[in-house]
Amino acid sequence: LMFSGAIMFPNSSPEWGKQLINTVATEALRRMFSASDSLSVDVRCQSPAQLLQGSLDGFRMEGAGLVIRRQFRTQSMNFETDAVAVDFGAVMQGRLALKNGTQAIAQVTLAEADLNQAFRAPLVTQHLVNRQEPALLEASGGQPVSFGGIKLTLNENNSVRLSAVVEAIGMEAIPVTLDATVEVVRRRRIIFGNQKFVESETPAELRDRATVFAKVLGDLLDNMVDLDRFGLDGLTLRLNRLETRDKTLVFSGYAQIEYIPKVNQQSVAA
Repeated sequence: LMFSGAIMFPNSSPEWGKQLINTVATEALRRMFSASDSLSVDVRCQSPAQLLQGSLDGFRMEGAGLVIRRQFRTQSMNFETDAVAVDFGAVMQGRLALKNGTQAIAQVTLAEADLNQAFRAPLVTQHLVNRQEPALLEASGGQPVSFGGIKLTLNENNSVRLSAVVEAIGMEAIPVTLDATVEVVRRRRIIFGNQKFVESETPAELRDRATVFAKVLGDLLDNMVDLDRFGLDGLTLRLNRLETRDKTLVFSGYAQIEYIPKVNQQSVAA
């Protein structure tokens, strides 16, 4: 139980320490996200004495519907850490503090619907409006160009379809569509490789300009999806592989966890 910022324990059973750390860790990790549907932590430890020293064999986190930076929702996020040392005195006060960093095997699943919602987030759209690359200005008659209504469709074998509407003052709105393959570069960037303009999705009389717009859109998106821009404080995610699976995008890799950010304490039940 927690009272005035300190946790009082009702008994000294071998499971008490594990349950306490599970509860505190669950609450601490939950507060790293803007929202969550569910989140749980399960600590691995061989003995009560080891627990009281804060020496853990590791822990596993399983989360669903976790929202990062109020704008980016994950369908699921799971990771399992290596051995880690925590400050047990901080745990007694309802806080999770790591004595040293640790690595974790990580898997993140993003649903197609959540990816499309992310493309409407201000952090993304700000890079897609009032563009003035020379190729765009030439194709638009000298007016800044904006890309809106972006839609991503996930297909099998890491293939995706991207569509958007291109707008500029004094120009008819032009639909553009790209087929591409999602790939990992340097373990942290997601790019859209093997891009191909889909002519059939644009009226014939607009295709010459649409080809130019599609090329620039593909380049913009290639330089936008960097995991370090969308990460959590204290955690760095690196990818080994990704795959499209049943209308989801699944990332597998590892997370480097340096610290758990401090948050305003709230009461937790032990």
